[in-house]
Amino acid sequence: MLTSTVCVALSAAGLAIAVLTAYRRRFARAVRIAAVALLPVGFWMTGLATLGGKVVAAVGDWTADLVFKPSVWAGFGVLALAVVLYAVGRIAGRRGRAPERHGTPAAVPGASAPALGAARRPDVRPESKKAKEKIKTDPDLAEFGEIEEILKRRGI
Repeated sequence: MLTSTVCVALSAAGLAIAVLTAYRRRFARAVRIAAVALLPVGFWMTGLATLGGKVVAAVGDWTADLVFKPSVWAGFGVLALAVVLYAVGRIAGRRGRAPERHGTPAAVPGASAPALGAARRPDVRPESKKAKEKIKTDPDLAEFGEIEEILKRRGI
């Protein structure tokens, strides 16, 4: 009696977690969780959860129940359903993911460039030659010139 209570409670908790996972739109994971949640009830219905103690007598009783009790066959059906659900969840999980690419850069070069070209405001004039010369000659501003060159090479 205690075994049945524990098995049903574990399955109910697992199915509740599966429902919450499906609510979050992670359906493949929810199907796999539901498959694992059905295992305790399936084992209890087949009688495999209660085998123990005197193994020879328990195996004899179990084989007799296997032949004469439909609930044992229903337990095997639940276990088969769990296996099928798990396989479907694995296949759906693989199908939903993007293929993994190894060695490709995280960003494509030029992806951050504006699509319509650089926006120009009429009140802003390009830098004059005097300003560029001042940056090159002034040691405090020379670092900014180097940084500006690096940013221009990267397209930023």
